[in-house]
Amino acid sequence: MNSSRPWLRPIVLALLLSAVAPSFAATDPSFLLTASSNDFATYFPGQLANGYFSTMTAPRGTEGNLAYMVALMDYTRDDFSRPAAIPGWTEIDYSTGTSSAGHFWMNQVALAPSVFQNYRQVLNLHDATLSTRYRYIDHSRATDVAVTTFVSQASPHLAATQLSITPDFDGIVELSFALNTWAPYQPRMPLGKLTGEQMQEAVAAHNMKLEPIAPATSDRAAFWYHGDTHVLTSHGDAKDLTLSLDGRAERGLRMAEAAAISLPDQLKPIDGKFYRSDYRLALNLRIPVRKGQTYTFTKYVAASRENWGGDARDDLALARTARTQGFDALLSAHQAAWHALWQTDVQIDGDSKAQQIVHSDLYYLLSNSTADTAWPIGACAMTPGYAGHAFWDSDSWVFPALLLLHPSRAKSLVMFRDRTLPAAQQRARERGLPGAMYPWEADPENGTEQTPYFARVLGEREIHVNADIAIAQWQYYLASGDKIWLKQHGWPVIREIAKFWTGRATFNAKKQRYEILHVTSVDEDYNDVPNDTFTNASAAKALNIATAAAAIVGETPDPRWSDIAARMLIPFSEKDGHHLDFDESVPHDMDSWGGSSLPMLSYPSLDFPMTQALRQRDYDFALSPITGSHRDPNSMGLAPTSIAAATLGDAVGASEWFRRNITADVIKPPFNVRTETATNNTGYFLTASAGLLQNMVYGFTGLRIEEAGVVEAYPPVLPASWKSLTLKHVRFRGIAYDITIDRDAAGKTRLTRTAH
Repeated sequence: MNSSRPWLRPIVLALLLSAVAPSFAATDPSFLLTASSNDFATYFPGQLANGYFSTMTAPRGTEGNLAYMVALMDYTRDDFSRPAAIPGWTEIDYSTGTSSAGHFWMNQVALAPSVFQNYRQVLNLHDATLSTRYRYIDHSRATDVAVTTFVSQASPHLAATQLSITPDFDGIVELSFALNTWAPYQPRMPLGKLTGEQMQEAVAAHNMKLEPIAPATSDRAAFWYHGDTHVLTSHGDAKDLTLSLDGRAERGLRMAEAAAISLPDQLKPIDGKFYRSDYRLALNLRIPVRKGQTYTFTKYVAASRENWGGDARDDLALARTARTQGFDALLSAHQAAWHALWQTDVQIDGDSKAQQIVHSDLYYLLSNSTADTAWPIGACAMTPGYAGHAFWDSDSWVFPALLLLHPSRAKSLVMFRDRTLPAAQQRARERGLPGAMYPWEADPENGTEQTPYFARVLGEREIHVNADIAIAQWQYYLASGDKIWLKQHGWPVIREIAKFWTGRATFNAKKQRYEILHVTSVDEDYNDVPNDTFTNASAAKALNIATAAAAIVGETPDPRWSDIAARMLIPFSEKDGHHLDFDESVPHDMDSWGGSSLPMLSYPSLDFPMTQALRQRDYDFALSPITGSHRDPNSMGLAPTSIAAATLGDAVGASEWFRRNITADVIKPPFNVRTETATNNTGYFLTASAGLLQNMVYGFTGLRIEEAGVVEAYPPVLPASWKSLTLKHVRFRGIAYDITIDRDAAGKTRLTRTAH
């Protein structure tokens, strides 16, 4: 593996940030998510991550949990690519040593309030730490337990978990510091070649169902399982208190992990042993303890993958160095880095619930994004949800949400499309089309098409993704003003996508217009329609962008681009005076999950121009199928509807649709994990998290990113119960602003900007 570490920032630099980071009251409830023993039965795991690697949370705080690494994929033959679970690195198991019923390890004891007393677990969003406290009762022996875990934002290869125990007895206890090497997932199914019917048969044959299981198993867990990482070599040193391993994702990239353990000062274990099996790599220690004395143990972890860091030997050196510097130094640097991120914030005065959920959504987005790289963000973060693939969600949902708030993280998403342009060009050639045809589901590492075979129609027909990508490239240029970047990175993507549309559009000579046939609508239940309105409007915008970009970089645009854009059919009902969802030849009569895609015409990145009267008619027409649907509402559609209402100046409608997006139905306790729908349990759904933030950044403010700058395209609106909404420290073309919406003395909503 490449042993260079261009992203590894020394801890000392992050410590310097603490001198400039703003002071913060740790008790601010909008940043604190708390679990109690009442949550044991309904515990939906949260996530700790730094964009490069992650872990899930668990109630005890000491468990070995599933963990993932950015774009580390399993490429099992006849399957689609999927995130390979890396060895779990969090586990520190504990045993009091004896019990009347035999020997127990705490992580195997059933959760019960009588056993885990005075229980409290806090996910601190501002510090990005998980802290757990309880009194553990093992028959006649009791131990006060405190655990803190984090994945470093300051030094991305590092993480740590610290356990403190205070026994109420004298004796010998046991501790096990482990790296959990997961068994290969079974059953594996050849989902790369099964039809929808065959897939359902295979699921049934394995005695599984496509149904969610409470509290946190999604309805598609039967085929959204994690991929495999195989341990190639492993080592442990009981004297040095270290563990390390080299591994490889199935048919994929190499990775490595290491751990270095620190013990309390002057404490000497009675004995220490290195343990290795097919499923576990561990240091097992027997420790003498005295009643009432607190003993603190820390596990420093380093992780890397091919093209990001080194091998096990390099990681072991990192973990040892972290151990030498100490937990407090690593934690302080991590907190300072997160506090610097939170200088950019979305602040609500007058709605504590909305504020907390906005902070939760932003936390999960920041935890799963990287700055100045070329990796995308999966629709469900670093989890197996939607197999970790990059959809249009990355370009049209997450990218705009980050663009003003954290532009360096937004840049990584458009750079992914630049990096994987050759794969998109190859895909177009295979179909006899010019330019680049980006996948519907792109592998986050190599950009290849990874749509499951049973859903392959989406890969061929939901082609609006190509316009979405071009629009995002242009939006980044508008927000950065970087002409060099445009020429070197954005323009090649925009140009090749424009070429694709010249080959994909069809000229209707009889009606003297261009049409796009055989597409899947944004409302995917309509999977073979002519002239999907959102697709056609987006394609026309992408073509106009190509013409504009050519002029800036000194290239000659293809004259067909502007001609196709000008004569592109945008389906419209002359009788009723509003746009249609797609060609008038297709009945709009399904009880579909989307109801209507017309609100997407007002989505900030597209912002299709029309009069306010037409906008109102479109909105009124769309509401009926949206509100009348009997399908489980998809949280992806709530933000566009709120934004569409806001463009009309309808503060009541915008507020109501926003309110639906922060209800408990799609926000799972205790850590505000957002799901795709109220019942499908597809969690960590960053698409909808980003949609909610766009609702704030562009919807309520009425702001749009255009060549003239961040313009007030629509009058701002503010929910009636809110006193103000402030976008704190947003950045545009290198200048930082605070943007506030509040009301003047007469009660009129107003927007003000203050440059830093």
